[in-house]
Amino acid sequence: GCYLAYQVYGYVRSLNDPRSQAFVQWATSSSADRSSLITVQREACPGAPFILPADGFIGLLYEDPRPPYSKRHPHQGIDIFSDADPGISPVYAAYEGYVTRQEDWRSSLIIRVPDDPLNPGEQIWLYHTHMADREGNDFIEAAFPPGTHEFFVEQGTLLGYTGDYNGNSARNVWVHLHFSIVKDDGNGRYLNELEFNNTLDPTPYLGLPLNYYNASAEMACLEKES
Repeated sequence: GCYLAYQVYGYVRSLNDPRSQAFVQWATSSSADRSSLITVQREACPGAPFILPADGFIGLLYEDPRPPYSKRHPHQGIDIFSDADPGISPVYAAYEGYVTRQEDWRSSLIIRVPDDPLNPGEQIWLYHTHMADREGNDFIEAAFPPGTHEFFVEQGTLLGYTGDYNGNSARNVWVHLHFSIVKDDGNGRYLNELEFNNTLDPTPYLGLPLNYYNASAEMACLEKES
């Protein structure tokens, strides 16, 4: 009972957040009215190495405390919502690297980037998930079946399509891509992406205002510092 009350309080509080007004518009508007919320960034912003992996409304930001997240457990990536049915909106490789898909991954891929373009000498991982329908039928390209390991892809390679798979959770989700940048454990493996401290702020990598606490009204390329 207490947990439910806390969740309700969180949702009510989030509606008073100016950043949440776009969510209301997305949820209640027609496709034509949603178009102003959609970000398309097929080329890297000036000074940024990554391209946006999918077109859509970037509704949940990095370090976002809004439900289903919280200040104690903020969002560890970005969620890009699609104005289309599952299996329609393409997902592209944000940067070149080596794709792995674990045997039990229904909707997820991770790309190993051996040399972080912003921190040379460091290895990072790019995690993509929700690329399946609610039953777990995947929308991932046939080139990346379960068990794929170290398959090289160029930036912009088609990886699959956005979906609404949410694992065993009873909570339905809108069609979207969850994208995050995950730290390496120092031994050539990715850390647990579910832990916020194991991830990196995607803002400088994409050149977009993707951190909740530095968000702007317009989702557009940031000015490159001279």
